[in-house]
Amino acid sequence: MSLLEVKNLKVQVEDNEILHGLTLTVNQGEVHAIMGPNGSGKSTLSHVIAGKPGYEVTAGEILFKGEDLLEMDPDERAAKGVFLAFQYPVEIPGVATMTFLRTALNAQRKARGESEFSTPDFLKKVREVAISLNIPQDMLKRGVNVGFSGGEKKRNEILQMALFQPSLCILDEMDSGLDIDALRVAADGVNALRSKDRAMVVITHYQRLLNYIIPDFVHVMSKGRVVKSGGKELALELEKSGYAQFEDKAA
Repeated sequence: MSLLEVKNLKVQVEDNEILHGLTLTVNQGEVHAIMGPNGSGKSTLSHVIAGKPGYEVTAGEILFKGEDLLEMDPDERAAKGVFLAFQYPVEIPGVATMTFLRTALNAQRKARGESEFSTPDFLKKVREVAISLNIPQDMLKRGVNVGFSGGEKKRNEILQMALFQPSLCILDEMDSGLDIDALRVAADGVNALRSKDRAMVVITHYQRLLNYIIPDFVHVMSKGRVVKSGGKELALELEKSGYAQFEDKAA
């Protein structure tokens, strides 16, 4: 079943068009990698899907489970099952990670018409999920991302994904700033969440992430549109030959 359909999407920021008619279809259970040089529009696409303000959609549409995603507020999109893992997760001093997770999870459940978790049930669920992802309990007691290493921030995002159980996970350059050990741990967490009901869009600059999160499809973006799509071997080809070959195609 088609989960996400992006059709002829045009997006501008302050009169500067970033996406020039981008089209992409993601089905349930699939993992898509989006690769491209800096400035190709990869992060813009993820932000527009998640509903980040500051982007003006001038043409095209985004359908999520057949519904018009662009008509929904960001919190509505999250409740429907869209999750964006940021390239640089923000720190929230003074807010304990557990408080943040419980507030966000219960808000999501309420929006879906589900009952909110009691404190004991919530604690039990978080502990179970943290253990399954090898996340230390003491991390949960600290302020949200405060003093976290790059790897810990990414693990915290994976913990959120595992708790919220989104249908669509968008990972925006999650390998940014991670050493090889942290990357492997983060990728293991993502792979643990792969399922036939959930799709993932992995946005990355480098092929190395795709050694750990093996995609079903790879798309190359250049100058605001998808210029080539293929299987995982396309990422290896890019590693050898770079993005310059696609510059002309995008023009």
